[in-house]
Amino acid sequence: MDASSKPTCRLVKPGATYAGKQGLNYFEGIAAETVGAKGICMHILTMPPGARAKAHLHENHETAIYMLSGRVDTWYGERLEHHVVVSAGELFYIPAGVPHLPANSFDEPATAIIARTDPNEQESVVLLPELDALAG
Repeated sequence: MDASSKPTCRLVKPGATYAGKQGLNYFEGIAAETVGAKGICMHILTMPPGARAKAHLHENHETAIYMLSGRVDTWYGERLEHHVVVSAGELFYIPAGVPHLPANSFDEPATAIIARTDPNEQESVVLLPELDALAG
């Protein structure tokens, strides 16, 4: 392995955004695409009031969320039959393969740090349009 291909530490300054398959805009962060990550990705998501993701799941990858500010409704389960409000200062775990749909039905923006065991971030996203009308 030569010095140019040797893994090294990288600083990422969130600035650019990208549109996720889920229907939300994410700040670019740690991922295979940005730093060559092999087993994790981490991004920042701000959901304005009224924002709502498409129902989806992440095949074979876990998700961990830390809510920095605001609150977000999240429906989850095979038919989105479960509901939780994730508030600032709380952490939320989503196992691989579990359908979910977050929505900001509150009057303030909500910002979260999202980490997944999928280094390619969008690779394992599976949209579930048949579930979209079940939440809320």
